[in-house]
Amino acid sequence: MSGRRTILATCGGWRAAQWGDVEFSPLQRYALDATGVTGRRPRVAFINTAAGDQRLDEGRELAAAQQLGVDAVHVRLFGRNQPDLREVVLASDLVWVAGGSVANLLAVWRVHGLPEVLAEAADQGTVLAGTSAGAICWHVGGPTTTFGPVAVIDDALAFVDRSVGVHYDSQPDRRPALQRAVADGTLPDGFGLDEGAAVLYVDGEPVEMLTEAPEGAVWAVEREGDGVAESRCETRLIT
Repeated sequence: MSGRRTILATCGGWRAAQWGDVEFSPLQRYALDATGVTGRRPRVAFINTAAGDQRLDEGRELAAAQQLGVDAVHVRLFGRNQPDLREVVLASDLVWVAGGSVANLLAVWRVHGLPEVLAEAADQGTVLAGTSAGAICWHVGGPTTTFGPVAVIDDALAFVDRSVGVHYDSQPDRRPALQRAVADGTLPDGFGLDEGAAVLYVDGEPVEMLTEAPEGAVWAVEREGDGVAESRCETRLIT
């Protein structure tokens, strides 16, 4: 593994499968490719803390991984199943974090000491990726519906010194919430992700904007004076 920190923040993932329940989406396959693994089966750790580690999801995801030729495990913290988190995470080429409650995710991860393990893994070349809450967590923060109405989280892991807004085109209250938080300095500049869109970071810098949905866009959100400027980024469609 390389020593670069590679993070893929998405508002995509898992698709309905023709054979089976779900299959890896183009963004998830892109994350696998980003590991650079050749000559063996890539190893993926799924972390579904944000949704409460639902066992039904685990079965579907393991079946999808098996079908794709991927060795997969779940790192479960609700009913913890891995006695040594460091051993499991550092052995993984890719960590994929599911959506749900980012506030709950952060609280539970910190109790178990997982952020430090993930930071070490990233420094050793493990690709960190995820969707929705699994995208917000790597940033300084972003809008969340954890508490019901949209609120802003500003104490996420900050592996990337930016903010992010997910479900930017499908949940209308999130967009103005991110804009306000950037405008008043609660959050740093960042990106809004439409459904299906993603940002790839290498060593904290955005290097590519992607989408697995034809209409999915990535929006740059930057503080400008006392307000905010928003612009659509050039985004590559992957299939």
